[in-house]
Amino acid sequence: MNSEQQAEVNIEHVEVDGVIVRVGIRPGKGVPLLMFNGIGANLELTYPFVNALGCKEIIVFDIPGTGRSGMWWRPRRFSGLARLAASLLDRLGYRQVDVAGVSWGGALAQQFARQHARRCRRLILAATSPGAVMLPGRPSVLATMATPMRYFSRTSMEKAAPHIYGGEIRSEPGLVHSHAARVIAPSFLGYLYQLAAGAGWTSIHWLHSLVQPTLILAGDDDPLVPTANAHLMSMLIPNNRVYIIRGGGHLFLVHLLEDVVPVIRRFLDADGSAVWDGL
Repeated sequence: MNSEQQAEVNIEHVEVDGVIVRVGIRPGKGVPLLMFNGIGANLELTYPFVNALGCKEIIVFDIPGTGRSGMWWRPRRFSGLARLAASLLDRLGYRQVDVAGVSWGGALAQQFARQHARRCRRLILAATSPGAVMLPGRPSVLATMATPMRYFSRTSMEKAAPHIYGGEIRSEPGLVHSHAARVIAPSFLGYLYQLAAGAGWTSIHWLHSLVQPTLILAGDDDPLVPTANAHLMSMLIPNNRVYIIRGGGHLFLVHLLEDVVPVIRRFLDADGSAVWDGL
Protein backbone atom coordinates (compact mmCIF):
# COMPACT_ATOMS: atom_id res chain seq x y z
CA MET A 1 0.00 0.00 0.00
CA ASN A 2 1.50 3.32 -0.91
CA SER A 3 1.74 6.25 1.50
CA GLU A 4 -0.42 8.39 -0.75
CA GLN A 5 -3.39 6.13 -0.05
CA GLN A 6 -2.89 6.40 3.72
CA ALA A 7 -2.00 10.07 4.00
CA GLU A 8 -5.46 11.65 4.27
CA VAL A 9 -7.06 9.20 6.74
CA ASN A 10 -6.66 9.59 10.50
CA ILE A 11 -6.97 6.32 12.42
CA GLU A 12 -8.58 6.19 15.85
CA HIS A 13 -9.51 3.37 18.22
CA VAL A 14 -12.78 3.99 20.06
CA GLU A 15 -14.46 1.81 22.68
CA VAL A 16 -18.13 1.34 21.82
CA ASP A 17 -20.51 -1.12 23.46
CA GLY A 18 -17.67 -3.06 25.03
CA VAL A 19 -15.56 -3.46 21.89
CA ILE A 20 -12.64 -1.48 20.49
CA VAL A 21 -13.60 -0.17 17.06
CA ARG A 22 -10.93 0.99 14.62
CA VAL A 23 -12.13 4.07 12.76
CA GLY A 24 -10.69 5.95 9.79
CA ILE A 25 -11.66 9.62 9.41
CA ARG A 26 -10.74 11.71 6.39
CA PRO A 27 -11.28 15.36 7.44
CA GLY A 28 -13.27 17.50 5.05
CA LYS A 29 -16.25 19.76 4.51
CA GLY A 30 -20.02 19.47 4.55
CA VAL A 31 -22.18 16.68 5.94
CA PRO A 32 -19.86 13.74 6.73
CA LEU A 33 -20.23 10.50 4.80
CA LEU A 34 -20.42 7.32 6.89
CA MET A 35 -19.38 4.25 4.90
CA PHE A 36 -20.30 0.62 5.55
CA ASN A 37 -17.88 -1.77 3.87
CA GLY A 38 -18.42 -5.19 2.31
CA ILE A 39 -18.24 -8.48 4.18
CA GLY A 40 -14.82 -9.21 5.67
CA ALA A 41 -13.41 -5.95 4.30
CA ASN A 42 -11.08 -3.65 6.26
CA LEU A 43 -11.30 0.12 5.94
CA GLU A 44 -8.14 0.39 3.81
CA LEU A 45 -10.03 -1.16 0.92
CA THR A 46 -12.06 2.05 0.63
CA TYR A 47 -8.98 4.32 0.30
CA PRO A 48 -9.10 4.74 -3.50
CA PHE A 49 -12.71 5.93 -3.25
CA VAL A 50 -12.06 8.05 -0.14
CA ASN A 51 -9.22 9.93 -1.81
CA ALA A 52 -11.08 10.33 -5.11
CA LEU A 53 -14.11 11.92 -3.44
CA GLY A 54 -12.13 15.07 -2.75
CA CYS A 55 -12.89 17.38 0.17
CA LYS A 56 -15.83 15.43 1.62
CA GLU A 57 -15.40 14.32 5.24
CA ILE A 58 -15.61 10.51 5.41
CA ILE A 59 -15.94 8.08 8.30
CA VAL A 60 -15.31 4.37 7.79
CA PHE A 61 -14.71 1.69 10.40
CA ASP A 62 -13.79 -1.95 10.73
CA ILE A 63 -16.79 -4.03 11.77
CA PRO A 64 -15.90 -6.03 14.93
CA GLY A 65 -13.98 -9.11 13.87
CA THR A 66 -12.58 -7.46 10.73
CA GLY A 67 -9.51 -5.33 10.09
CA ARG A 68 -8.04 -4.15 13.40
CA SER A 69 -11.27 -3.86 15.39
CA GLY A 70 -11.85 -6.04 18.42
CA MET A 71 -14.19 -9.00 18.54
CA TRP A 72 -17.56 -9.43 20.22
CA TRP A 73 -18.22 -12.60 22.18
CA ARG A 74 -21.52 -13.14 20.36
CA PRO A 75 -22.87 -12.24 16.91
CA ARG A 76 -25.23 -9.32 16.35
CA ARG A 77 -27.91 -8.82 13.75
CA PHE A 78 -27.96 -5.81 11.42
CA SER A 79 -30.10 -3.97 13.95
CA GLY A 80 -27.34 -4.38 16.56
CA LEU A 81 -24.67 -3.25 14.12
CA ALA A 82 -26.77 -0.18 13.23
CA ARG A 83 -26.95 0.65 16.95
CA LEU A 84 -23.17 0.24 17.16
CA ALA A 85 -22.72 2.70 14.28
CA ALA A 86 -25.05 5.23 15.95
CA SER A 87 -23.16 4.88 19.24
CA LEU A 88 -19.87 5.34 17.40
CA LEU A 89 -21.17 8.56 15.85
CA ASP A 90 -22.15 9.73 19.33
CA ARG A 91 -18.66 9.03 20.65
CA LEU A 92 -17.10 10.90 17.74
CA GLY A 93 -19.46 13.86 18.08
CA TYR A 94 -21.42 13.53 14.80
CA ARG A 95 -25.16 14.18 14.74
CA GLN A 96 -26.24 13.77 11.09
CA VAL A 97 -24.42 11.99 8.27
CA ASP A 98 -24.86 10.84 4.72
CA VAL A 99 -24.58 7.05 4.50
CA ALA A 100 -23.05 4.80 1.83
CA GLY A 101 -23.06 1.02 1.91
CA VAL A 102 -21.35 -1.46 -0.38
CA SER A 103 -22.60 -5.03 -0.91
CA TRP A 104 -23.10 -6.52 2.61
CA GLY A 105 -22.57 -2.99 3.90
CA GLY A 106 -25.41 -1.83 1.65
CA ALA A 107 -27.80 -3.99 3.66
CA LEU A 108 -26.45 -2.46 6.87
CA ALA A 109 -26.85 1.00 5.33
CA GLN A 110 -30.53 0.27 4.62
CA GLN A 111 -30.99 -0.86 8.21
CA PHE A 112 -29.27 2.25 9.58
CA ALA A 113 -31.36 4.56 7.38
CA ARG A 114 -34.56 3.00 8.67
CA GLN A 115 -33.52 2.60 12.31
CA HIS A 116 -31.86 6.01 12.67
CA ALA A 117 -33.74 7.96 10.02
CA ARG A 118 -33.13 11.40 11.53
CA ARG A 119 -29.37 10.85 11.52
CA CYS A 120 -29.23 9.82 7.87
CA ARG A 121 -29.64 12.72 5.41
CA ARG A 122 -28.96 10.89 2.13
CA LEU A 123 -28.37 7.26 1.28
CA ILE A 124 -26.12 5.57 -1.29
CA LEU A 125 -26.58 1.86 -1.98
CA ALA A 126 -23.85 0.28 -4.10
CA ALA A 127 -23.74 -3.28 -5.47
CA THR A 128 -26.33 -4.43 -2.95
CA SER A 129 -29.79 -5.92 -2.57
CA PRO A 130 -32.80 -6.15 -0.24
CA GLY A 131 -31.27 -9.22 1.41
CA ALA A 132 -32.89 -12.66 1.56
CA VAL A 133 -35.60 -11.62 -0.92
CA MET A 134 -33.27 -10.83 -3.79
CA LEU A 135 -32.44 -11.96 -7.29
CA PRO A 136 -29.34 -14.03 -6.52
CA GLY A 137 -26.10 -14.42 -8.39
CA ARG A 138 -24.89 -17.77 -9.68
CA PRO A 139 -24.73 -20.49 -6.97
CA SER A 140 -21.02 -21.12 -7.61
CA VAL A 141 -20.30 -17.43 -7.07
CA LEU A 142 -22.30 -17.29 -3.83
CA ALA A 143 -20.58 -20.44 -2.57
CA THR A 144 -17.15 -18.90 -3.15
CA MET A 145 -18.24 -15.69 -1.42
CA ALA A 146 -19.40 -17.63 1.65
CA THR A 147 -15.82 -18.47 2.60
CA PRO A 148 -13.18 -15.89 3.63
CA MET A 149 -10.28 -17.80 2.05
CA ARG A 150 -9.64 -15.01 -0.48
CA TYR A 151 -8.69 -12.74 2.45
CA PHE A 152 -6.17 -15.21 3.88
CA SER A 153 -4.36 -16.15 0.68
CA ARG A 154 -3.31 -13.88 -2.16
CA THR A 155 -3.36 -16.89 -4.47
CA SER A 156 -6.97 -17.57 -3.49
CA MET A 157 -7.83 -13.91 -4.05
CA GLU A 158 -6.27 -13.88 -7.52
CA LYS A 159 -8.07 -17.07 -8.46
CA ALA A 160 -11.47 -16.12 -7.05
CA ALA A 161 -11.63 -12.39 -7.85
CA PRO A 162 -12.52 -12.53 -11.57
CA HIS A 163 -15.16 -15.17 -10.82
CA ILE A 164 -16.90 -13.41 -7.92
CA TYR A 165 -16.25 -9.72 -8.68
CA GLY A 166 -16.46 -9.68 -12.48
CA GLY A 167 -16.43 -6.49 -14.54
CA GLU A 168 -13.23 -4.46 -14.43
CA ILE A 169 -11.43 -7.21 -12.46
CA ARG A 170 -11.90 -9.57 -15.41
CA SER A 171 -10.73 -7.03 -17.99
CA GLU A 172 -7.81 -5.66 -15.92
CA PRO A 173 -6.27 -8.49 -13.85
CA GLY A 174 -3.69 -6.09 -12.40
CA LEU A 175 -6.43 -4.55 -10.26
CA VAL A 176 -6.49 -7.72 -8.17
CA HIS A 177 -2.92 -7.06 -6.99
CA SER A 178 -3.67 -3.53 -5.79
CA HIS A 179 -6.82 -4.76 -4.08
CA ALA A 180 -5.05 -7.66 -2.37
CA ALA A 181 -2.25 -5.36 -1.19
CA ARG A 182 -4.75 -3.43 0.97
CA VAL A 183 -6.33 -6.50 2.56
CA ILE A 184 -6.15 -7.20 6.29
CA ALA A 185 -7.64 -10.65 6.82
CA PRO A 186 -10.68 -10.80 9.12
CA SER A 187 -10.89 -13.36 11.88
CA PHE A 188 -12.66 -16.50 10.71
CA LEU A 189 -15.22 -16.13 13.50
CA GLY A 190 -15.71 -12.45 12.65
CA TYR A 191 -16.53 -13.40 9.06
CA LEU A 192 -19.04 -15.98 10.27
CA TYR A 193 -20.61 -13.36 12.53
CA GLN A 194 -21.04 -11.06 9.54
CA LEU A 195 -22.72 -13.86 7.61
CA ALA A 196 -24.98 -14.49 10.61
CA ALA A 197 -25.90 -10.79 10.84
CA GLY A 198 -27.62 -10.99 7.48
CA ALA A 199 -28.98 -14.54 7.61
CA GLY A 200 -32.66 -14.34 6.76
CA TRP A 201 -32.63 -10.53 6.87
CA THR A 202 -34.59 -8.61 4.28
CA SER A 203 -35.68 -5.01 3.79
CA ILE A 204 -38.24 -5.86 1.13
CA HIS A 205 -41.25 -5.17 3.39
CA TRP A 206 -40.10 -1.75 4.64
CA LEU A 207 -38.10 -0.17 1.80
CA HIS A 208 -41.21 1.85 1.00
CA SER A 209 -40.79 3.62 4.37
CA LEU A 210 -37.32 5.04 3.72
CA VAL A 211 -37.48 8.82 3.73
CA GLN A 212 -34.00 9.69 2.48
CA PRO A 213 -33.14 10.59 -1.11
CA THR A 214 -31.42 7.40 -2.24
CA LEU A 215 -28.88 6.86 -5.00
CA ILE A 216 -28.75 3.23 -6.14
CA LEU A 217 -25.58 2.18 -7.97
CA ALA A 218 -25.07 -1.12 -9.77
CA GLY A 219 -22.60 -2.63 -12.20
CA ASP A 220 -23.99 -4.38 -15.27
CA ASP A 221 -21.39 -7.18 -14.94
CA ASP A 222 -21.72 -8.03 -11.25
CA PRO A 223 -21.80 -11.82 -10.72
CA LEU A 224 -22.72 -11.49 -7.03
CA VAL A 225 -25.54 -8.95 -7.15
CA PRO A 226 -27.27 -8.85 -10.55
CA THR A 227 -28.46 -5.45 -11.77
CA ALA A 228 -32.08 -6.52 -11.43
CA ASN A 229 -31.75 -6.00 -7.65
CA ALA A 230 -31.12 -2.29 -8.17
CA HIS A 231 -34.30 -2.01 -10.21
CA LEU A 232 -36.23 -4.01 -7.61
CA MET A 233 -35.14 -1.61 -4.84
CA SER A 234 -35.91 1.35 -7.07
CA MET A 235 -39.51 0.13 -7.41
CA LEU A 236 -39.91 0.18 -3.62
CA ILE A 237 -37.90 3.16 -2.32
CA PRO A 238 -39.98 6.34 -2.72
CA ASN A 239 -37.31 8.94 -3.56
CA ASN A 240 -34.49 7.37 -5.57
CA ARG A 241 -32.49 7.25 -8.77
CA VAL A 242 -30.67 4.27 -10.28
CA TYR A 243 -27.32 4.67 -12.00
CA ILE A 244 -25.90 1.66 -13.88
CA ILE A 245 -22.12 1.49 -14.38
CA ARG A 246 -21.36 0.03 -17.79
CA GLY A 247 -18.76 -2.73 -17.56
CA GLY A 248 -18.83 -2.45 -13.78
CA GLY A 249 -18.37 -5.47 -11.59
CA HIS A 250 -18.93 -5.85 -7.87
CA LEU A 251 -16.01 -3.54 -6.95
CA PHE A 252 -16.83 -0.63 -9.27
CA LEU A 253 -16.88 1.78 -6.32
CA VAL A 254 -13.10 1.51 -5.93
CA HIS A 255 -11.98 0.64 -9.46
CA LEU A 256 -14.16 2.73 -11.80
CA LEU A 257 -13.74 6.02 -9.98
CA GLU A 258 -13.98 8.24 -13.06
CA ASP A 259 -17.45 6.84 -13.76
CA VAL A 260 -18.79 6.75 -10.22
CA VAL A 261 -17.31 9.65 -8.23
CA PRO A 262 -18.82 12.52 -10.29
CA VAL A 263 -22.29 11.02 -9.88
CA ILE A 264 -21.86 10.64 -6.12
CA ARG A 265 -20.46 14.16 -5.77
CA ARG A 266 -23.44 15.67 -7.56
CA PHE A 267 -25.83 13.70 -5.41
CA LEU A 268 -24.18 14.62 -2.11
CA ASP A 269 -23.40 18.26 -2.90
CA ALA A 270 -26.73 19.32 -4.42
CA ASP A 271 -29.15 21.55 -2.54
CA GLY A 272 -32.19 19.73 -1.24
CA SER A 273 -34.49 20.91 -4.00
CA ALA A 274 -31.99 20.01 -6.71
CA VAL A 275 -30.79 16.64 -5.44
CA TRP A 276 -31.53 14.87 -8.74
CA ASP A 277 -30.34 17.63 -11.08
CA GLY A 278 -27.80 16.24 -13.53
CA LEU A 279 -28.40 12.62 -12.58
